[in-house]
Amino acid sequence: MDQLVVAKFGGTSMADATAMLRSAKVSRDHKAKVIVVSATSGTTNQLLDLASMAVKGSWEECEKIIVAIESKHHLIASELKLKPEQLKIVDQLLSEMSTLARGINLLRECSPRAKDQIQSIGERLSSVLFTTAVQTIFEDETKAAWLDVRSVLITDSQHGKAVPNIIKIANKCKKLLPNLRSEDTVYITQGFIGKDELGLTTTLGRGGSDYSATLIGEGIGADLVQIWTDVAGIATTDPRICPNAQPIDVISFKEAAELAVFGAKVLHPTTLSPALRANIAVFVGSSYEAEAKGTWIRKSSDATPLVRAMAIKRDQALLTITTPKMMNAYGFLANIFNAFALHKVSVDAITTSEISVSMTVDAATAHHKELLHDLKRFGDVALEEKQALVSLIGNNINHTPGLGSRIFKALADINVRMVCQGASKHNFCFLVNDNEGPEAIKRLHHEFIERQL
Repeated sequence: MDQLVVAKFGGTSMADATAMLRSAKVSRDHKAKVIVVSATSGTTNQLLDLASMAVKGSWEECEKIIVAIESKHHLIASELKLKPEQLKIVDQLLSEMSTLARGINLLRECSPRAKDQIQSIGERLSSVLFTTAVQTIFEDETKAAWLDVRSVLITDSQHGKAVPNIIKIANKCKKLLPNLRSEDTVYITQGFIGKDELGLTTTLGRGGSDYSATLIGEGIGADLVQIWTDVAGIATTDPRICPNAQPIDVISFKEAAELAVFGAKVLHPTTLSPALRANIAVFVGSSYEAEAKGTWIRKSSDATPLVRAMAIKRDQALLTITTPKMMNAYGFLANIFNAFALHKVSVDAITTSEISVSMTVDAATAHHKELLHDLKRFGDVALEEKQALVSLIGNNINHTPGLGSRIFKALADINVRMVCQGASKHNFCFLVNDNEGPEAIKRLHHEFIERQL
C-alpha cells in the first residue's frame, strides 16, 4: 500500500502559474493525497499593508494595493485557464478582500478578528488557483478537490496566534476525509488558517502553513509530511551568512526543533510537534530542485555528531531584573514568569544569579510597556537591545568536555554577553552583539563543521 503523504508548498512555490504547475508535478511525482499551500509570494505582506493603510485612512493607497493583488491573481488565473466557475470564486474572494478593507477604513480600526479574516484571503485564493494547476498535471487519472481547511482545523479564539484543538482536528479529519488511502482524489487546502468554535476564521501566526501541514498529517494518520520550499533542505547554517554551509541528509526531531526555535528559517518552530507526537517522518526539499536529496527529519538519526548545525536569532534583547529580594526567596521566578504568561510573551534563554535573572526576548518585547511595567514591581529592569542569540545544535552537548573551550577560543575577541547551557543535550547558546553575530557563526562553522570535512 502506498504511503499517505501530505505535501506543503510555500509562497515561492506558488509565485506564479509556472511555479504552480511545477509544484503540481512534484505533488504527482511524490503521490501526495493532501496538499497544503501558502498564499502566493508576497501576498500576505500586501494584505497586512492593506489593513494597515485602511486604518490610516488613505483609501487611495488601499486601492493601489487591491489592484496589485487583483492583477497578480487574475494573471495566474488566465495563464492556468481557470474555468468560469473557478474564476467566479476568485472574484468573490477578491470582492471579500475589498469589502473588508473598506470596513476597516470606515472604522479606522482593524480588530484581531478582522485581521485574521483579511489575511486568510491569500491562502484561499492560492488554493483555488492551485486546484486547477493540480488537475492540469494529474489530468483525468485523479480528481483534484478544493477543501476549506476551516472545516477540519479547529482552534481556540486567540486571533493572530490560535491554538489548535488536536482532538477535534482528528475527529473532523476522520469524518470528512475517511477514505484517503483508497480514493482517487487529491485534496488541495490552505495553510496558516483555521476556525474557532464560533465559526470565525483564525490564523496560526506567521509561518504557520508548515504547522498546518503536520497538524493535518497527524489528523489523517499520514505516513509522511513533505515541506516544499525554495531551498533544498536544511543546511548546517544559513548559506547567506556562511557560503560553506553543508546540506544535512538526516536530522532528528529534537535537533530540528532546536534549530527552528533558535532561528533556522526553513521550518516554523511549531511544525514538528504534531509529527513527533504521531511519529510521522518529515521531508524538507525544494520544489525548484525536486530531484535534490533534501533533508529527512526522523525520530532518530544513525549519525549523532557533537555539532550538527548552528543557528542565529537576530533582533534580540537582553532583559535583566535585579533585586536583593531575590536572594534565598521562593516564588520569585514564578512571579516573573506569571507576568510573561499574562502578556503572552515567550522567553528563549535564561540565566540567574543570587540577585538577578536575565532572559533573551524578541526586540519587540523591549517596547512592551505593560509587561515592563509589571516586571518593575519585582526589581530594577535593564534592557540591552541589538543582540543576537547564537546556538550550536547537536548531540550530547551537555556531557562533552572541552566544548566550551573550543567555542570561546574561536570567539576570542568577540564579547559573549550571556551563556545558556545544560538544560538540553542538544543545544549550547549564547548572546553577542547583533553586528558580531554573523562573524561568530562563520568562525564556529569553520571550527565544528568545515574542519571535520
